[in-house]
Amino acid sequence: MVVRQQVRVGAAVVALAGLLLCGALLTGCASLGIAAEDARPGTGAVGVLERSAAVLVRQGSSRARTSMEMATGGTRVTIRGEGVYDYRDRLGRLTVTLPQDPAGAEEHLPITELLAPGALFMKNRGAGVPADKWVRVDTTTLSDGNLVTGGATDPYTAVELLRGVRAATYVGRAEVEGASVRHYRGVADIGLAARRASAGDREPLRAAAKGFATSEVPFDAYLDDRGRVRKVRHRFSFVNGRRKTAVEVTSTTLLYGFGVPAEVRLPASGDIFTGEIAAQ
Repeated sequence: MVVRQQVRVGAAVVALAGLLLCGALLTGCASLGIAAEDARPGTGAVGVLERSAAVLVRQGSSRARTSMEMATGGTRVTIRGEGVYDYRDRLGRLTVTLPQDPAGAEEHLPITELLAPGALFMKNRGAGVPADKWVRVDTTTLSDGNLVTGGATDPYTAVELLRGVRAATYVGRAEVEGASVRHYRGVADIGLAARRASAGDREPLRAAAKGFATSEVPFDAYLDDRGRVRKVRHRFSFVNGRRKTAVEVTSTTLLYGFGVPAEVRLPASGDIFTGEIAAQ
């Protein structure tokens, strides 16, 4: 089952992927409670996944790579991100790279994104924003809760969605970036995840639960034997409100380098752009 959303495009929606989607292609096991029986198909999978966000908080930080693949009208584009994330303070920094413009125009500079509870900050945003200024987006006002709008799903939010697992099964052992992992597949409910989420994710996920026609999200999750998510992939599908075309989105988050320094400093108020975002 897929998630379907009606997208409304207006001046208030300034985040990157919102524009892209509207056609402006600028582009220790036992200690964590994971028992051996969890490796049997259908046994303990939901509980393991529900606890995975708390495991990341205890871990503290990691590096992250993201990709968001979109398909609409025969066109497929992929937006990639890379950076670090602090799970205790809920702060992240990603460098997001846009796909090359199919029209052959000059390639857009990578966009720096800062992720914070309820907010997304973007630099090198373009669209008339000075190069030294940041754009701030209130993610609680976005109809998708910034699950896809920024071109990269917030790594912690991607894992917090697993708090809303409705059904899951164990698929088998696999390998992610050289690490032995357990592969789980299932369906999460955004509304349920919102009710169980940490304070920083609660409102954005509530917005997403209201904005989508159905709150069910299919996923594949890969956890190591310490209960840490190494990779999670969500599949979204919604209707482009302007062109009335189906847009398929696959959002993948890869986590590695646990415990690395992840200092993220949010911009001062004077560094935030307050003017009008140019239409694209």
